[in-house]
Amino acid sequence: MGELVLIRHGQTEWSRQRRHTGRTDLPLTEEGRRQARAVRPLLAGRRFELVLTSPLRRAAATAELAGLVGAVPRPDLVEWDYGAYEGITTAEIHRERPGWNLWTDGVPAGPPEHPGESPEQVGVRAERALAELAPALERGDVALVAHSHFLRVLTARWLGLPASGGALFRLDTGSVSTLGTEHDRPVMTSWNRSEPRPEGKGHPLSRDDGRGLEAKSR
Repeated sequence: MGELVLIRHGQTEWSRQRRHTGRTDLPLTEEGRRQARAVRPLLAGRRFELVLTSPLRRAAATAELAGLVGAVPRPDLVEWDYGAYEGITTAEIHRERPGWNLWTDGVPAGPPEHPGESPEQVGVRAERALAELAPALERGDVALVAHSHFLRVLTARWLGLPASGGALFRLDTGSVSTLGTEHDRPVMTSWNRSEPRPEGKGHPLSRDDGRGLEAKSR
């Protein structure tokens, strides 16, 4: 069985400003493009059986800049729908709702294009994604390029936690994390890595067998 490699997209203008960015389709900033290119050495030597990406352009661009060839867009990998809180910071929300927490309180419905999701609804999408990639993961590594809150929910479900358990896992832009198994039990094997080790010292995320980063043809 392979590892599940989780890649959060690079910085956008809204992520820089700490605004909730769900379905709004923003491009990467120049810093976000640099972060995406910096992912490539963290994946050195891996050969992916399958590469899936959110269809939003910040994720698709990250996959391309990271050298992930053959990425397949999947709607289930989009970010949490933040409803009426789309584009708003947590600090702004707390001025009206002190103590509000996304993971326990959810979001109010917004306009038709942002109806909002509960943690459990995001969890259902994460479970569908895990079910889809499971056959490929039996054969080798799989990469997902997506968004912070979605990947945190997916990690919680991988580990057998409720969707709200994603609150335990910080995930930065342009980061790489891995999920795997130990004694046939799901585990986290690395988390929130964003910089390779010095040259010549290897990296725990890489499998340096010289085969490259492309997804194998199916």
